[in-house]
Amino acid sequence: MTIHQLAMANTPLNEQLGQKLMLDFRYFCENGKSSACRTPMKKLPKALAQVITKYHIGGVILFAENVQDIAQIIELNKALQSAAKQPLFIAIDQEGGRVARINREVATSFTGNMSIGATYPKHGTFYATEVAKAIGKELNSLGVNVNFAPTVDVNMNAENPVINVRSFSENPDEVAKLGAAQVTAFENERVISALKHFPGHGDTHIDSHTGLPKVTHTQDTIWHNDLAPFKYIINTHAPGMIMTAHIQYPALDNSELTNKHGQKMLKPATMSRAIMHDLLRTKLGYEGVIVTDALDMAGISDFFTPDQAVIETFKAGVDIALMPIAIRTPHDIQKLDSLISSLVTAANTQELNKHDIAQSATRIATLKQRFLNTSTHPSINIAHATLGNPSHRQLEANLAVAAITEVKNSGLLPIKPVSTNPKKTHLHLIMPDTRKCIALEQALQKLSKHAFHITCSSLQGFDPTATNNAIEHADIIIAAHASPQQSAVEIGGMDDIAELSDHGVSRHDQPKVLHQQMSLAKRLKKPVLFISLRAPYEITEYAAISDAILASYAYNIDIDNKNQVSGPAFTALARVILGLDNAQGVLPVTVTLPNK
Repeated sequence: MTIHQLAMANTPLNEQLGQKLMLDFRYFCENGKSSACRTPMKKLPKALAQVITKYHIGGVILFAENVQDIAQIIELNKALQSAAKQPLFIAIDQEGGRVARINREVATSFTGNMSIGATYPKHGTFYATEVAKAIGKELNSLGVNVNFAPTVDVNMNAENPVINVRSFSENPDEVAKLGAAQVTAFENERVISALKHFPGHGDTHIDSHTGLPKVTHTQDTIWHNDLAPFKYIINTHAPGMIMTAHIQYPALDNSELTNKHGQKMLKPATMSRAIMHDLLRTKLGYEGVIVTDALDMAGISDFFTPDQAVIETFKAGVDIALMPIAIRTPHDIQKLDSLISSLVTAANTQELNKHDIAQSATRIATLKQRFLNTSTHPSINIAHATLGNPSHRQLEANLAVAAITEVKNSGLLPIKPVSTNPKKTHLHLIMPDTRKCIALEQALQKLSKHAFHITCSSLQGFDPTATNNAIEHADIIIAAHASPQQSAVEIGGMDDIAELSDHGVSRHDQPKVLHQQMSLAKRLKKPVLFISLRAPYEITEYAAISDAILASYAYNIDIDNKNQVSGPAFTALARVILGLDNAQGVLPVTVTLPNK
């Protein structure tokens, strides 16, 4: 044990406990009610700096609201570190694809894990490594030292609402190799990697943000599927952190605890010592830091008070409680004081084991000593040269193209003019929302040597009469969908609100309406290209009424200062549609096509 680690093990109990907390300061208001506060915390206020100092807080997590531009991010991170008595974990969710907190115009976001999985048969771990290397360089230049990535859940459930394209594949061996490559690449760039979500979130139909999932796999399935990537990566390149899943696994632990409603319930994995200590520490031999998924998620907060959640988590052997309470106003700081007091009392009454707390504090100190070099500080000039630099943007574009998967093609692709006068070739797009209409239309127009006439219908602002008319007059239909359904924040609010109110199709009805429009096109003998923009399982529903099918696994959108709407996935799709590149990707999950 080093002198630094020995000192941490012998520090006062309240300081050890403070190191075991990772807080979010997403919003902060000097006045008003906590529940109404929506002012992004972009500059560290004195009250929050004092919180970090007084309570010896070990880490913070940043969200999109906290990270606006390069100079602001660096100044915020410097202020956070200056307030800390020990080097501070500064964490973020920058997985790539759907989960990327830093503005896509600023940082390189890439097209996500399933697109990487689609490249594996041809490129192996190349894109996993290079993408993680680029993200790691960008985060490190900003002073962010923990990335809650990669997701190594094996997506075994087509209805999975929260993982789906965040997973590399349904194949646990491929997930393991791609995940190991990313852990190595992140940590080579001095960014701590956090594998998630242990012991596996890949076969759930409930999002643990909104409920408490249960996985009823047998022990054999768990070891061969859910746990396989974690086991392989721990043995290959053990990550600095592993994040827990708020999921019940009765085959791993069927013991119960009493929740805040006085009811007995199966322990979620986050609160299970059998899973977090006996399985992860003892059987799998993991010696690093275990961090919870956010404790404000419904999978925990619906059943436990904040104090109870943290105590049960620490009893299970977890090192860091992530987002145990929300601090949105100065008044909320009292909640933190109360939480620390409850934890100290639990330790003094032996509900929490003081030796476990000291060991945990030592693990945290060891990890910080390995990665957090306080002698170097982020440079605005270096960060500007690193984030979104041309080589990273080119890698992003290359991955997007390499991932495009041709699932079906009955002679439609590549699309060519249908007459000697290309201006008479009318392409009609049917897209989930207006931004995606514009992104694909602009990509096609920019890349095509033919002046196609392109029109578009948005399912978010749907006018059935206009769409039917466009289909009747079009030569080729290109229809796209993203499943599971998008959230409002992903859509981005560009559609006209009145139009949405008058004509908008509910998210639940969009697949049915899209199917109706594609069926109309087939009755009118129009060639139809279907594009799956997210999880490709939906292809089954549209295969029989499609002449060609592509999968992109992503639909990232960027809007520049000239109101040009673009995105690497849409550019890649346009290149394949026009025959400028071949589709090289392979489906990373099983999709059943109807018999011909």
